[in-house]
Amino acid sequence: MKRIRIGILGYGNLGRGVELAIGQHDDMELVGIFTRRDPSTVAAHTKDVPVRPASELDQGADDIDVLILCGGSATDLPEQTPRYAARYTVVDSFDTHANIPEHFAIVNKAAQDAGTIAVISCGWDPGMFSLNRLYGTCVLPEGTDYTFWGRGVSQGHSDAIRRIEGVADAKQYTIPVEAALEAVRSGSNPELTTRQKHLRECWVVLDEGADADAVEEQITTMPNYFADYDTTVHFISQEELDRDHAAMPHGGFVLRSGETGDGNPALIEYSLKLGSNPGFTGNVLVAFARAAHRLAQEGQAGARTVFDIAPAYLSPYGGEYLREHLL
Repeated sequence: MKRIRIGILGYGNLGRGVELAIGQHDDMELVGIFTRRDPSTVAAHTKDVPVRPASELDQGADDIDVLILCGGSATDLPEQTPRYAARYTVVDSFDTHANIPEHFAIVNKAAQDAGTIAVISCGWDPGMFSLNRLYGTCVLPEGTDYTFWGRGVSQGHSDAIRRIEGVADAKQYTIPVEAALEAVRSGSNPELTTRQKHLRECWVVLDEGADADAVEEQITTMPNYFADYDTTVHFISQEELDRDHAAMPHGGFVLRSGETGDGNPALIEYSLKLGSNPGFTGNVLVAFARAAHRLAQEGQAGARTVFDIAPAYLSPYGGEYLREHLL
């Protein structure tokens, strides 16, 4: 069996999650980790996998079937995904929901022009949660969608805080409002604002001499990330952050509450409880890398989302096995 050759661009928490996920799949191999840092300073977890400069990708790396992009959604992926889709089959985890249509359009043009496949916004939300929202609205056309995230560390929101001038390090926790979640489960179909469903809690380490008030103002007013939520900002030392906030758990719930055609109530609930946010996101990216490779082998081109990919394309098994064991 010829294995799918995977490259990883970016070796932070998500890049390491993807690396470890690849090791769980016999039909894949990691052929390189690409970094903007000095490669000599980056030690890969996987034995004998080369760490290569990101500049190699611009010259063309012929040993890559799929390039998984592990940068942040705030500034990295809007530039990287269309750039590398012009040369490679790519998969990203772009998670700024409000900007997905624009991101898709830009990436789609780049991929169509190049004849490549680019799968965007893969992870658990957007990603697995998106699929369950779609299934829920299709099965219960008369009903209401609800999504709750947390309690857990949001990589995208934490990264957005770290991009603020004066911030040395940060972790952000998304916390569901328990009363709102229970109201949905009761079947009362409450109307909930964004602010009523979640709290955001930020733990921030400042650079020496940084203005705490200015940093807090930038956090709490940041569009698409914090402006629509009740947000609390705590300033702590790097030692406290490393000691008390090293783990990266996350999870959440997708619910569809409605009625069947005979007027009876129905509630669909899908939940995730994740010990590692980047670890699980990495696993999702790797599964969709398999699908992206299959689409590319078929000669398809353009951008795709999780909605556009048949579930069987994610599996290493053939249709006969899936029908016998999973259907």
